[in-house]
Amino acid sequence: MKDTPLSNCERDFLLRAIEDKKRLDGRETYDYRRIKITFGTDYGCCFVDLGLTRVMAQVSCELVAPKENRPNEGIMFFNIELSPMASPAFEQGRQSELSVKLNRQLERCLRNSRCIDTESLCVVSGEKVWQIRVDVHTLNNDGNLMDAASIAAITALCHFRHPDVSIQGDEVTVYSPEERDPIPLSIYHMPISVSFSFFQQGTYLLVDPCEREERVMDGLLMIAMNKHREICSIQSSGGIMLLKAQVMRCSKIASVKVSEITELINEALLNDKKARKAGGRCGFAESMPQGRITALKMDETPVEVADATERANEIVQKAEAPPQTVPSPEVPVPGMGQVGEVRQNTWGLKEEDDEDDEEEENDGVTKMEESGGGGVVEISDSEEDEVVILTPETPEKAKNAGPGSRHKGVPASKKKLKK
Repeated sequence: MKDTPLSNCERDFLLRAIEDKKRLDGRETYDYRRIKITFGTDYGCCFVDLGLTRVMAQVSCELVAPKENRPNEGIMFFNIELSPMASPAFEQGRQSELSVKLNRQLERCLRNSRCIDTESLCVVSGEKVWQIRVDVHTLNNDGNLMDAASIAAITALCHFRHPDVSIQGDEVTVYSPEERDPIPLSIYHMPISVSFSFFQQGTYLLVDPCEREERVMDGLLMIAMNKHREICSIQSSGGIMLLKAQVMRCSKIASVKVSEITELINEALLNDKKARKAGGRCGFAESMPQGRITALKMDETPVEVADATERANEIVQKAEAPPQTVPSPEVPVPGMGQVGEVRQNTWGLKEEDDEDDEEEENDGVTKMEESGGGGVVEISDSEEDEVVILTPETPEKAKNAGPGSRHKGVPASKKKLKK
């Protein structure tokens, strides 16, 4: 994914502001953005904020076989990763031209300047040496990645400690930090890169360009220098022709900026060392503010309990005495008691209504009447419209009928519909 290009109006506005010696963030021509250096929990982890540009450097080590042409020297390896999280112009898993240029400049600044004693990284000549790997990750890109990467890399190397080792015959023993204190690297000097951007074919010069200023610049000059005013590397890009006076002017400005950044790095390392020695909060724990949802620890609130008994007695004395008499329970229905407010009790009322309804249905539904002369039994049901009249058979008729009456069926019955 490519980044959004600048419009012609934005380009003209930036160039006109530079001509008037004004910048978007209010800085002067030779001013750096605010630099903030923080360390992680482990040794060798460093975060550098250069304005809104943020990078992280992590140093690691391992025992490997040395190079054949240099059997007594350790190995230094540098890697810069441009993550898509830093800018939409960076692609994952694909090495861009900017990544290659930054990686070469970082190697030229730190490894070729011989700022680290590589011979002190040798454990067994020709067999075992320490390989120091520096990984620089870009977390946010707002311009001038090279300066932020160089500051983060050299600070992480100064902060790093490798494990201590012992040799007994052909056996090499690596001790953990709990067994022996780790050993820092031997660093001679701290080379730091300072970037200069040129506009209008070298007419105007800016220090520490931001991301928008990098889009409209005509050329870039990167000078790596230490506080002893020794130039470690210099690189120009953009295809513009620079005069000797311009390069000398940039080197003088770079010497001042490098001295200020070196003091800032030493102060940050000293503060971290004091914090770790005192057992205080350092690294990521220091960046977590107290009293927020991300805090892992809360300060205890002091509570005064010296006069708690006396204050409790005063409160009891001032309080109203409870009533000595207890209201007698009221008995609304025999066998039931009630304490408190007298209210109408509705328990049992529904059951009584159900019993009354059942009795009415049983008494009024069925009605039996017997006739005096004919012995007729009449069954009357209020819910049904059918009336059945049964005529009892007399003994005389049964005798006259004889055995033939058995085939005539049951006694006659009449059914009438009651309308």
